[in-house]
Amino acid sequence: MNTRTLGAAGPAVSAIGLGCMGMSEFYGQADRAESIVVIHRALELGVTLIDTANIYGMGHNEELVGEALRGRREGVVLATKFGIVRDPDDPARRGVNGQPDYVRQCCEESLARLGTDHIDLYYQHRVDPSVPIEDTVGAMAELVAEGKVGHIGLSEASPDTIRRAHAVHPIAALQSEYSLWTRDVEAEVLPTVRELGITLVAYSPLGRGFLSGAVRSREALAENDFRRTNPRFDDANLEGNLALLEGVEHLAQQRGITPSQVALAWLLHQGEDIVPIPGTKRLRYLEQNVAAAELELSDEELARLDRAFPAGSTHGARYADMTPIGR
Repeated sequence: MNTRTLGAAGPAVSAIGLGCMGMSEFYGQADRAESIVVIHRALELGVTLIDTANIYGMGHNEELVGEALRGRREGVVLATKFGIVRDPDDPARRGVNGQPDYVRQCCEESLARLGTDHIDLYYQHRVDPSVPIEDTVGAMAELVAEGKVGHIGLSEASPDTIRRAHAVHPIAALQSEYSLWTRDVEAEVLPTVRELGITLVAYSPLGRGFLSGAVRSREALAENDFRRTNPRFDDANLEGNLALLEGVEHLAQQRGITPSQVALAWLLHQGEDIVPIPGTKRLRYLEQNVAAAELELSDEELARLDRAFPAGSTHGARYADMTPIGR
């Protein structure tokens, strides 16, 4: 698989990474053994960027990823995150914490769960508005100096916050939601990170499965599926979104590929500084996603997709509240 670079001086990673969140929660039932098989197969296919976070499954996901990478750590760019705080008694309740002491505490806990002595890319999962970003990133920079962290990232940060953080320590990657279905970053965030030489790591590049065409109704989702509470999957919004999807599905049919592959290929064509990390817990979807890295779309096909999903056309908000966890 082709490679791309995280930031101006960061590591090379596969053009498509693997998001592991759904292997622990949010998207219905997952199977630990199958999830490990998926991670191993991803490595075999050349995927080198593996993404997790301390709050996915309340630590379960980091433990799973650590188990899957045991004996296979070399060559993997392992990314995890801190900053969202969940109540152990009520995981739906959450806040944010960017205090320097908390940064260090979370790092030590993640290293233990992952079974490694260093994290290649460490993100602040959500910005804490009560703590100056300079203080949080300063603590992260100390972890870099100690060799516990290789590179620093932010997630869902504003242009001003990105600039202030980058002035303290180089930011290698910004992780934000980006797909045909979610193009908000194109207005201000993407120009900012490009100016600063920061790579955009795109989470939910398949719109939480919507762009695959598999989700036709909210009722078909499992009772514990995060998407049941997501405004974009409300029946009224979903109907309008499915109408937008028709252009993607038509192009996929013409090319003899899947709608997911069309969506990933479109995203990869938006620039060499974009790395999508589609999440999956199924082997067949992993292999389809990875194959999308080899697809070429013509200028005419890219224009068709832009017309099918113009920025701002999606029905419904990205999240039901202001402190999102689900990917």
